[in-house]
Amino acid sequence: MTPISLVVSDVDGTLLTKDKTLTDRARAAVQLLHKAGIGFTITSSRPAIGMRFLIEPLAITLPVGPFNGSSIIDPQMKPVEQHLIPKAAAERCLQILREFGADIWVFTADKWLIDNPKGAYVAHEQHTIRSDPTVVADFAPYLANGCKIVGASADAAGLERCEKVMQEALGDEATAVRSQTYYLDITPPGFNKGTFVQAMAKRLGISTDAIATIGDMQNDLAMFRISGLSFAMGNAADNVKQQALHVTATNEQEGFAGAIEMILKRNGIG
Repeated sequence: MTPISLVVSDVDGTLLTKDKTLTDRARAAVQLLHKAGIGFTITSSRPAIGMRFLIEPLAITLPVGPFNGSSIIDPQMKPVEQHLIPKAAAERCLQILREFGADIWVFTADKWLIDNPKGAYVAHEQHTIRSDPTVVADFAPYLANGCKIVGASADAAGLERCEKVMQEALGDEATAVRSQTYYLDITPPGFNKGTFVQAMAKRLGISTDAIATIGDMQNDLAMFRISGLSFAMGNAADNVKQQALHVTATNEQEGFAGAIEMILKRNGIG
């Protein structure tokens, strides 16, 4: 077996608990990786501003991958790579999301734009990314700079149907995948958490077989397919668990730390 040299983790539903807390055990597990000389970084559907608060407590020195890995930023929040959704694809996204009755959010490199401040998940997202939205009457002036568009809806079944329609409508013009049962993310074409894993392998000069990934949602499957070792959280859907090599406990049961402990044991540590 190829020893693991890097661990790439999802954030929400994986590294953090349901109330968006980084537990002491999770923090300690990452410290054990550092001591063992194993790299650690994160990738998430979150914008860059929503990942900043994890850099210091986890002593992350490697680049991280916001917007489902379609951007890469260094620990000082400076862009390493940045990609945008083509404007025509963005306009089509908004049309489809409106047809399905989803709230629309547009994220640029440094702004979170909404047109409905009373949307069901606005307060939740404020708590999640620790940032406030900018309310706009029209998204049109911002679509040329869109890093991510989100459809937010409490209708999980409807959003799943929307995901399929969106994927068919966009083809290779953009990537559409749910990051939560209530969030459908549209990001730049050709980039996902899997391409982020590949970029990190190239940056570190290691094989993707030497990378372990941990996640819980459909948008994590791209990195499961690329990495040599993959862990689905216990709170993941069955179709996500089926595509991971291992299943750990839930994010409320320290499943992230449990996965790290398994990785260390596999490497002959601890």
